[in-house]
Amino acid sequence: MKTNRRIIREKVLQVLYAFELNGEGLTFLTDGILTDVQNLTDIEFAKELINKVVANRKNYDEEIKKRVSNWEIERIALIDKILLMMGMAEISAFPDIPPKVSINEAIEIAKEYSTSNSGKFINGILDSYLSDLKKDGKLKKAGRGLIDESLTKKSGNE
Repeated sequence: MKTNRRIIREKVLQVLYAFELNGEGLTFLTDGILTDVQNLTDIEFAKELINKVVANRKNYDEEIKKRVSNWEIERIALIDKILLMMGMAEISAFPDIPPKVSINEAIEIAKEYSTSNSGKFINGILDSYLSDLKKDGKLKKAGRGLIDESLTKKSGNE
């Protein structure tokens, strides 16, 4: 049985995929694909995730390019690219979602909608992205269970 958030993430993938192909009508696509979602929290999460991905597409594209040596970004399956961008958006812009959850969700959705190698590929890139954010002190996560122990030890008090 899929969690509510998984279903919402799959709908976000559908919206972003259709938007990538059409290049227009984001609000129309969003409203159409989310039409059967009743929960306001779910709708807000979906819209925020969609908007973060669309607003930061160029930045996420660059982040992906940095991590795919000898592989043109155009050759990456569109679904994988969108899932990577969704994962990056969640990791960097949703302080209440643990990074491991974002990465696992992207991997699980890839297993269902993309190729057999997509899960490993997405895991590698999102892990690398997460490591860089931690290293650069740009990971903004708050609350219990959201921060790795390794982060708290870097406080300089040793």
